Amino acid sequence: MTDFSPQSSQRHREENNLCASVASSVAGGKELPDWLNPEPWLNLEFSAADVQRAIGADSPNEKTLAALLSPAAAEFLEPMAQRAQAITRRHFGRTMKLYTPLYLSNFCNGGCLYCGIAADRRAKRAVLNEAQLRHEMQAIKAMHLEELVLLTGERMPEADVPYLEKCVSIAAEYIHNVNIEVFPMAEAEYRRLADVGCTGVTLYQETYDPAVYEKMHRWGDKRDFSARIDAPGRALRGGMRTIGIGALLGLADPRHDLLCVYRHAKYLLKNYWQAGVSISFPRIRPQLGGFQPDHPVNEKMLAQFIFALRICLPEIPLVLSTREPRRVRDGMAGLGISKMSVASKTTVGGYGSDSEDSTEQFEIDDNRDIPEFCAMLRAKGIEPVFKNWDAAYREPARYASQKLTSSFPA
Repeated sequence: MTDFSPQSSQRHREENNLCASVASSVAGGKELPDWLNPEPWLNLEFSAADVQRAIGADSPNEKTLAALLSPAAAEFLEPMAQRAQAITRRHFGRTMKLYTPLYLSNFCNGGCLYCGIAADRRAKRAVLNEAQLRHEMQAIKAMHLEELVLLTGERMPEADVPYLEKCVSIAAEYIHNVNIEVFPMAEAEYRRLADVGCTGVTLYQETYDPAVYEKMHRWGDKRDFSARIDAPGRALRGGMRTIGIGALLGLADPRHDLLCVYRHAKYLLKNYWQAGVSISFPRIRPQLGGFQPDHPVNEKMLAQFIFALRICLPEIPLVLSTREPRRVRDGMAGLGISKMSVASKTTVGGYGSDSEDSTEQFEIDDNRDIPEFCAMLRAKGIEPVFKNWDAAYREPARYASQKLTSSFPA
């Protein structure tokens, strides 16, 4: 029987070692693998004519994306928006898929400079017990949401794999589609979660710039840059059906990071072609610690980046969370974005009335409840989608027949 109670930090230090349990092809390395390196395209200069050709490209590729991410494309937002909207409607219709996050724990051993729950923050810590989790799930179920993301900090005794296994199995009793956004794991650990009902993983690399990554992650398991890059593949080999990736915009040159996100998505789609891949666009938000980004991304830049990725990856869901203000989310709905979070809380629990108060990881900017948000979508001719698949399809996926390639797909 799974032990659902928190363990002591001393026991964790003695018995758990993430680096020992998570294999990486180049563990601890500080160079991008060749299939991920965006340098050939990042260093090109593009003219207005190049951008216009890219907007109308019939078979967009990496060079197309580099042109649409370039400074020259900032003057072409309207035609980019029109093309992105047409592509979104073609592949996703006039719909918006909705989900909500649930923070299980904000205990963390990480030293991330940009995070409000880093180990050195004077954050109020909390972790949900079974009774609290069930109360949260009842509150979420009452909102008629059917897609959930369970979140924690980095691997800790208060929220490790056995704890997550229990939480996923409980959440799956209430919600058809249960995903996680937690620390990287070994393939076998992902398999354990898939076996009890977890269907997908979201894992942001944060930044694909190795030097910036090392600076931002001062200590903790998360310093292993290569193990984090490898984690989406391990999750899919472990039986997950979907993987969400992205970069935290503001940490490094966003054009570098988004070219890497594109290459990462293409690599996953080629090697795990049955899997679903999605891309998110999180930006740095105010948080305990007051971190200020070196490469701030304003709303105009964010719109350009979303349109560029939609044009170049027409079939991939693009996600925008409640990090963004309502004016941005309202404007982006249907213009590239096909999935959004709603009624989000970034404290532990937060949906039920008996959850402990805790420090939020970052501030959200769109606080609308579900009826108000759905009314906005319908006013724009977009139908909110709460559920589009059944728990009957929750069996772990198998990708063993896929031959992995270390080269970037053509």
